[in-house]
Amino acid sequence: MATRIGVDIGGTFTDLVYHDEATGATVEAKVPTVPQAPDDGVIAAVRDHVPRAIIESAEFFLHGTTVGLNALLERRGATVGLLTTRGFRDVLEIRRGDRAAMYNLFWKQPEPLVPRRRRREVEERMLFDGRVLRPLDGSALPEIARDFATEGVDSIAVCLINGYANPAHELEIERLLRQLGFQGTISLSHRISGEYREYERTCTTVIDAFVRARMAYYLRRLDERLRELGFRGTSLIARSGGGSMSFAEAEQRPFETIMSGPVGGAEGASELARFLELPALITADVGGTSFDTALILDGQPQVLYEGQVDHMPVQSPWVDVRSIGAGGGSIAYVDGGGLMRVGPRSAGAVPGPAAYGKGGTEPTLTDAAAALGMLGAGQLASGIVLDVERATQALQPVAAAIGHEVEAAAVGVLHIATAAMANAIREVSVEQGLDPREFALLPFGGAGPMMACLLAQELGMRRIIVPCLAGNFSAWGLLGADMVHAAARTTLLPLSQASLAVVERTAQQLFENIAARGAGAHAAENTVRLDMRYRGQEHWISVPVSFSSVSGCASRLEDSVTAIAAAFENEYRRTFGGKLDEPAEIVAVRAGARVRLPQRRYRAAARPPSARSSQSCSAYSFHLRRRVPFKLIAREAISGPLAGPAIVTESTTTLYLDASWRLEPLATGELSIQRVEDAC
Repeated sequence: MATRIGVDIGGTFTDLVYHDEATGATVEAKVPTVPQAPDDGVIAAVRDHVPRAIIESAEFFLHGTTVGLNALLERRGATVGLLTTRGFRDVLEIRRGDRAAMYNLFWKQPEPLVPRRRRREVEERMLFDGRVLRPLDGSALPEIARDFATEGVDSIAVCLINGYANPAHELEIERLLRQLGFQGTISLSHRISGEYREYERTCTTVIDAFVRARMAYYLRRLDERLRELGFRGTSLIARSGGGSMSFAEAEQRPFETIMSGPVGGAEGASELARFLELPALITADVGGTSFDTALILDGQPQVLYEGQVDHMPVQSPWVDVRSIGAGGGSIAYVDGGGLMRVGPRSAGAVPGPAAYGKGGTEPTLTDAAAALGMLGAGQLASGIVLDVERATQALQPVAAAIGHEVEAAAVGVLHIATAAMANAIREVSVEQGLDPREFALLPFGGAGPMMACLLAQELGMRRIIVPCLAGNFSAWGLLGADMVHAAARTTLLPLSQASLAVVERTAQQLFENIAARGAGAHAAENTVRLDMRYRGQEHWISVPVSFSSVSGCASRLEDSVTAIAAAFENEYRRTFGGKLDEPAEIVAVRAGARVRLPQRRYRAAARPPSARSSQSCSAYSFHLRRRVPFKLIAREAISGPLAGPAIVTESTTTLYLDASWRLEPLATGELSIQRVEDAC
């Protein structure tokens, strides 16, 4: 058992949850995000909402942030220089032969993070098996170092061909650069990725170099400010692939935190799915700026082994969270063709929706919901009380442009946003051959429960589960993010008995590398997976294998060739619906180590019944297509089944329950919602 604090930074609000093990209480809070200094919002949340005694006794501070992601999207990072093998200077620009927008004749690839003048070559060549074909000639490095200094380079990425197979030349370049007086950060590709595919590995190394200094400064500053508040525990940040890592490790591997922000919700959803024994969930995290969705199967999020940011690949484990620019702050407008659109541009935290009264004048999704009465009395977190008149005024120009009344325009805004979110959900479900109607929808975030019934109706889903602490659920999910370490190495081998000995040695080396990064100090749960494919294929699927473990390190492969082949064939059939007659081969070995955080009780603190439980308000029913009276009730006042139309309020979110839905509280605290025709 351990008291812990979780803070997740969103585009509009910064969410906090702390769990006090002494009393069993779980407390949540929202504060406005400070875009220009996100750590200010974090510190404000902790200082203003966590008692000093809790801060001092907390064992863990867990964090989710988009600092690294925003640095990439906004191109505000280090000035990077790239050193690579002669002949491979333009790998970043040549990329692959595919196009992100195949039928868009005007689409262009984004500019590479390193322009050509700062991409330099050195004489050397390593073979795929680690043998030296051409020794390193470092005679050009002094001139390159001078040129980089002239260009203001403060971070260097070194990515030599096949450097993952033998890092000797990359290490020597690092030594020579330091000898020449370079004081900035140096990212070596073999430390970043042990996998082949030169474009992907080069891109990942450059991304690491680009965000390293900014992430390091942010994490150090945040940790120092937490210590000033009295925190004496361990600071952790969510990894893109799930789980968490220490601030110190994140400074050395910042590329693994690029998708730190959305991971908390997937972690919490996975825990909830296991707790309630739900085999399949689809998450719907609706914040102020974005909509994130992920698939949870058998209590686990779907993990990819390569992510992508702004069409740039990142060779790192990556929870498959799909994000679009659709949230409470998404701005509605009429385009040049006279069509109304919503997002991706957002009012964000500043100035925010017009209804917030903070200077915003453009109509947003929140303004449309306020005008339709979907937020009840409009009392939001951080003391915000929505100004419906301002919201209506903001919507009037859009309504006039499309020739409708404000209410009809507001309804259109909600329908357009719902359609965009539903399409994102289809990407993670229908496009993978899965029917969302067979899943339960898990809405969370400040606007998730408000959109839940509309989303479920759009997708034909029949069941919704609203979790405890729904408005701050991503921050709650962070509290259960175990420390996770991962490493991989390309190992091209036929699937044979002789190859298994190589797999064992490779796995052992990977676990030793993981231990050197800090996991060796704890009792860890080790896992090994093999990337496999049929001979002649380009792409692969990942298959778990069984290893025995001694003293925290893998020692012996327990599965036979026959068992591994059968597991691969079964996974291939499940993924593609058939098999090939070609022999199977191993592409890479992946090792993972999980350090379990102390278990916490999965409950929110009970609140006294609200005096507002018997109120009602007028709101628009999308099922009935008109305004009708809605029951207005606080979540803690719900003691039995509740039929819509109703609006359920809590401290950090609002649940909109339309006329075609029926709610029933579960004994564990969640709210189970079903269509009326499906309810018993």
